[in-house]
Amino acid sequence: MLLLKKSMSLLLLTALLCFPAFAQDKQIIRGQISDATTNEPIPGVNILIEKTGQGTVTNFEGKFALNAAKGDLITISSIGYVQKKITVGEQTSFNISLEQDTEALDEVVVVGYGEQKRENITGSVAQVTSEKLTDVTTPTVANMLQGKIAGVNISQSSGSPGASPVIRIRGRSSINSGQDPLWVVDGVIMHGTPYIAPQEIESISVLKDAASAALYGSRAANGVVVVTTKSGNGGKQINFTARYGVSQLNRGNFELMNSSQLYDYYQSFQNPDKIPSWYNEELKNTDTDWFDIGTQQGVVQDYALTFNGGSEKVRTYLTANYYNEEGSVKGYVYDRFNGRFNLDYDVTDWLTIKPKIATSYINTDSRQHSLYALYRNMPWDNPYDEEGNPVNAQEVQWYGRDNSNYLYDLQWNYGENEIVNLIGNFDFEMELTDGLKFISTNNLSYYTSVYTSYTDPRSISGQGDQGRLYNSRSDRVTRFTNQMLSYKKSIGDHFINALVAYEYNDYKYRDMSATGKGMVPGTTVLNTTSQPVSIGGTANDYAFQSYLFNANYSYDNRYSLQFSFRRDGASRFGDNNKYGNFYAISGAWNIHNEEFFNVKHINSLRLKASYGGIGNTPSSLYPQYELYSLSDQYNGSPSAFPSSLGNDDLTWERTFETNFGLEAYVFDILNINFEVYDKNTSELLSYVPLPAVSGFSGYYDNIGAVRNKGIELSTTVDILKRADIEWSLNANWTRNRNEITSLYNGDEQLGGNKIIKEGSNIDTWYMRKWLGVNPDNGAPLWEVVDEETGEVSTTENYAQATLQDVGVSTPDFYGGFGTYFSYKGFYTSLNFNYSVGAMAYNAARETFDSDGAYSTYNQMVLADGWSRWEKPGDVATHPAAYIGGNKNAHKTSSRYLEEADFLRLRNITLGYNLPATLVNKAFMSSANVYLSIDNVFTSTPFSGVDPEAAIYGDGSSLYPLPRKVMIGANISF
Repeated sequence: MLLLKKSMSLLLLTALLCFPAFAQDKQIIRGQISDATTNEPIPGVNILIEKTGQGTVTNFEGKFALNAAKGDLITISSIGYVQKKITVGEQTSFNISLEQDTEALDEVVVVGYGEQKRENITGSVAQVTSEKLTDVTTPTVANMLQGKIAGVNISQSSGSPGASPVIRIRGRSSINSGQDPLWVVDGVIMHGTPYIAPQEIESISVLKDAASAALYGSRAANGVVVVTTKSGNGGKQINFTARYGVSQLNRGNFELMNSSQLYDYYQSFQNPDKIPSWYNEELKNTDTDWFDIGTQQGVVQDYALTFNGGSEKVRTYLTANYYNEEGSVKGYVYDRFNGRFNLDYDVTDWLTIKPKIATSYINTDSRQHSLYALYRNMPWDNPYDEEGNPVNAQEVQWYGRDNSNYLYDLQWNYGENEIVNLIGNFDFEMELTDGLKFISTNNLSYYTSVYTSYTDPRSISGQGDQGRLYNSRSDRVTRFTNQMLSYKKSIGDHFINALVAYEYNDYKYRDMSATGKGMVPGTTVLNTTSQPVSIGGTANDYAFQSYLFNANYSYDNRYSLQFSFRRDGASRFGDNNKYGNFYAISGAWNIHNEEFFNVKHINSLRLKASYGGIGNTPSSLYPQYELYSLSDQYNGSPSAFPSSLGNDDLTWERTFETNFGLEAYVFDILNINFEVYDKNTSELLSYVPLPAVSGFSGYYDNIGAVRNKGIELSTTVDILKRADIEWSLNANWTRNRNEITSLYNGDEQLGGNKIIKEGSNIDTWYMRKWLGVNPDNGAPLWEVVDEETGEVSTTENYAQATLQDVGVSTPDFYGGFGTYFSYKGFYTSLNFNYSVGAMAYNAARETFDSDGAYSTYNQMVLADGWSRWEKPGDVATHPAAYIGGNKNAHKTSSRYLEEADFLRLRNITLGYNLPATLVNKAFMSSANVYLSIDNVFTSTPFSGVDPEAAIYGDGSSLYPLPRKVMIGANISF
């Protein structure tokens, strides 16, 4: 022990004696990195001391500062430039120019199971990099893509925090099966949309046609979204981002009546004898603004801390993100924490391991005010007593139809949900020979959700049961493995890139729930309830097994060919069709690389074409089996009742797609991408009902076909690009046409207010056609079509009106455009999105624009250009108002079908990059501050709160997209 102490003392003394000498050799070196061709500064260049692995990156002005010793060898590298090395000597200031690496400058795009140079891509692939994903403030990754990619229609159906949008890639290709795209993160097929923060994302690629998506086979018919997360690189960088702001409900063109307006509305009733006796002028003394009570300026917070660094052998990326949003409708709080750790470790020259760990935790606390009530409650009802406490509507004078004050129950009742999602990857690569790699991707994901619904015994809804408590828990485990051999080789003018792989993916799910009643207020444990009400539970699973092959061949950077094949086996099909084959063939021609092509102002010109077949699976997990329900009982004993009839011949939905594309870069500033596609989907999966006498409710079958044809155009223009000023524009436009080409026996299918029939759009509205108001008597008019002659007439009888096609909910065209401008340190960006031609059914108008049918609901103020009939001869948009309604004028018809066209300024950002002289004094490498506003304005003829939310959202109680005003900062060290 004495010897050990002496040795440690000697070691410590030696270190102390050596440290000053070592420190004296250290010096701060500074420099600026610029492009050798343009002399413009290059931000984000890695500056790395080879011996120690320490380093930094250049800031927005291309400048850096690094503590280094004499003799240190420093590597300077950046994507798209030739690497350079310098040795530290007496010089402490450097001006370094990097030469462009022409081979590296070929943009690399992430595609299915790998990467390709853009000039070799033969399919339809759109990529959005991380810098373009952070303009909007949202916890949902899909919302970041809205309006940015041609052919991808993203509609936000709700403004509720954390709500997922509806995504349609190149139209809707299925009636009853899933229509959402497949999500892939770092090579792993996900179950649904991933919980991922923008700070984690390097890029997102959208695979739109059969050629680009064929390697995903039976799950690719709705498109594929490939997310690549960030990896570590050499050097060391710490980055902190913060956003803080408010959200505010956006009412659009919608306005509810105040107390006086509603009083005057009652005066217009044509049957005053039916007006209730309580109607008098004293009602105007109470003017409750329910929207003001139920909405707020919600607080939004978004913070992220990332570490990116490593050495030549070990590269690490670590990030943590916290997002919190209070809804613009009071009472709803969304909390989310995300974390990710990505590691790349070169164990040897031929082996690299790539473990990844990601986690997300989501908590939602819902005491949300009732949107239904905000739209409909009467301004004459006062929800509070003299002391400011919510009143029980059943114990006071209450004029509203539902005799309910939602604020009373909201004092106690709530719902809470906790979600934990854990994802772990153990991936590795082995370089077997020159150009041949073995790539192993292995993933395990675990998801759990716990939900509690608490109904207090003091609340009106809880009085009957003396309180009620509902608990549920669901758990999901998914496993994924892909074992791939990849070969990449250049031989003279020939380039070959091929892969062969085996893949397996399975899923297991289970949940359980229970409800108890009779409890002491405030208890949240089921054991404290006095009596069980119900129990429930579910378990299901699925599995896929696949074999993949892909080959790319390019010759002389002029001609490219690709062939893809995948054989999928799925547990959702019977023995007769357990496996299916999916494939694609495609090619591209780089015309600009031909010797004969010498057009001065055309920098590049490409043609591409593809054809392939991909698939879709049924939403049911067991459609091939005869299913029996065991959830019932007979005389106290468990019993089995027939449910669904099986179908061993059920097969995949198959989509065969042809795609043609033209890409051009002209005048050194303008990029143009034009594509035409034709998608034909056959063997549509649908649930076919059976007569009750069969004992089964129905069965799944392949019953029809649908076709989508479209055109896509996207452009970017670099108007100015100099050292101190930059200005660019971008735009995309998509037109898609949809038609059902075949149905089993030509049979029509009705669903809600829509119809599925041959020759029609898959989203066709089917209802009575509104023809306006009879000017003689103020009665409603509808159209009657004679079935035999086709003769058209009018009727005032709702029952006699003809059900018919009256429009579609899919747009004629949609897209987005934007601009970016920077001068010295200042910058601004604007992003718009638009949609034209879609019709949305404003279902809520049936109750609050009802001509007196719902006289004890509040009513909307008539929009500009609308008028109500009052006397003979009036040409009006609205019938005469009667207590109890006017001949069913408020019933479902095209009266409430409205144009949902809109142009929305999705985001505007104003920012400033702090100068390097100021930043470096604060020991930072870069810093910027900004102001960002989401959903700035919307121009639309739609009379409701939000046309976008109306297309796919809750038609009776729309939650409009809020306006968000945020201030933020990005700081790097």
